[in-house]
Parts: sequence; structure tokens; C-alpha cells
Amino acid sequence: MRLLVTGRDGQVAASLLAAGQARAGVEVVAIGRPELDLARPDTIIDAIAGAKPDIVVSAAAYTAVDQAEDEPDLAFAVNATGAGKVAEAAARLGVPVIHLSTDYVFDGTKADAYVETDPTAPLGVYGASKLAGEQAVASANPRHLILRTAWVYSPFGKNFAKTMLRLAADRDEISVVSDQWGNPTSALDIADAILHTAALLHGDKDFAAFGTYHLAGTGETNWSGFARHILDTSRGFGGPWARVRDITTMDYPTKARRPVNSRLSSAKFASAFAWTAPDWRKSTEKAAARLVS
Repeated sequence: MRLLVTGRDGQVAASLLAAGQARAGVEVVAIGRPELDLARPDTIIDAIAGAKPDIVVSAAAYTAVDQAEDEPDLAFAVNATGAGKVAEAAARLGVPVIHLSTDYVFDGTKADAYVETDPTAPLGVYGASKLAGEQAVASANPRHLILRTAWVYSPFGKNFAKTMLRLAADRDEISVVSDQWGNPTSALDIADAILHTAALLHGDKDFAAFGTYHLAGTGETNWSGFARHILDTSRGFGGPWARVRDITTMDYPTKARRPVNSRLSSAKFASAFAWTAPDWRKSTEKAAARLVS
């Protein structure tokens, strides 16, 4: 089974490359800029066709949430038009596409965890561009899996866990928002879930469970609770540690509004594919251990 993942330096792409090396019969190929540039649709079809994949994983994205408010055209070009072209390229080859989306398609006003049928209402440009990408992918390739995830971290790329460890190396105390809730999700777990799901797709030509799913870490916390667990784990491995001070969203204004509630229910994915993410604490400990070492 040959998987092509878009993006070369992203957290999910790097995690897939690492996980693929450990699995017999699986080859993961990552293609990024300049060969495949989502902002340049003319590069997409040829780059994907040349890789001859069995499944395309659409992981590359514009993820600068605040910057997107100033660059809406670029955000939509990458996350909507580009994502649609990736799905179209997969359709031309007659192969499925697995597309990654985000919890930011919701406005955060729901009292409990979001399910796939809940109304979408993004608060900012980033979420709106990702929602448009979902629609473009679904329109371009009927054999699609759209996986919404949240609060992604890993030993790779830029993410919240690495930021907390970097700050803790220089500070005694870090202020972290405590009134936004969600499911921390390891990109290592996302990679495992994608490989598990891709094997089912590859082995079943009549696969019928295409559609939109939520795929997030098991359990929930707020950003400050996430930070405390990262830093406590780091200290246990001899790494940097700092006190975490709870603050509110009002205390830390950002250009883009964030949903107060980003919690996602992954029950539909678990039922369809018999795969459930580990508890977020265990996955955080695994990633933090790698980062500290």
C-alpha cells in the first residue's frame, strides 16, 4: 500500500513518515513545496499523479490562525481551492482521499462535545477556509474521508507542547488560558489512525463508510491543564518545568477568535473503524518524553 501525504514538514506528514517505516508492506511518500504547492493549483495534479499512490492523505494546510485574518485570500487558496484540487487529483487516479480538517469549523457555543451532524459556524478566516476545504473535497471526490481533529501536537514542527517546553526553559511562570476546552491530539496517534483506516480502505474496494468523522484524543482539558501535564511530564524526565498561571481569554487577546468549546466526540469514528485514540495524558507523556530526550 502506497500512501502519498501532502506537505513535507507538517506534524501529521512527519508522523506518517515515521510510522510508515515501522509497518511492513506500507510505503509513505511525502510531497511538498515546490513540487506540490497548494497555492499553485497547476502543480497539484502532476505531482500526485507522478507518485502513483493507492491513497492520498491531504494533510498540508495554512494553519496560521491569527495571520489568516490578514491573509484571507491565501488561506482560502490553500485550505479550500488547494484541498479541492488534491481531492480532484485523487479522483482522477480512482483512489480515495483522506483529508484533515479542524475543530475550528465550530463556534464553540455548544455545551458538550460536538458531533459530526452539528451545525458549523466558524469564528474566523482559518475555520471558514477549512470548512470551505471540506466542501471542496467532498464535491471533488466521492471517495473521501474528512477527519476533523483538534489541538494537534507532536515531536515535530511547531506546536503548543514544544512552545511550553521552550518557554519553561527561560521562565519560572507561564500564563496560559484556562477557559477554552478541547481534546489534545497527538499527531502520532493521528498517523496510527490514518494507517489503520487506510488499510481498511485499501483492502475493501466496496468500502462504503466514506464521509466526515471526528478524530481527536480521548478525554478533555483546558489549555492550562494541558500545559501543566506537559511540564510535569517534562520535569519527570529531567526536562524544563515552570509554574502555570491560569488566565482568561480576555487576558490574552488574539486577532482571531477561538471557540471556547472545541471538544469533539470521536464515537462515530470508533464505531466505523474500531479505533480509539489513547487518553490524551498518555499520548502527551509519550510525545513529551521524546521531546525532552
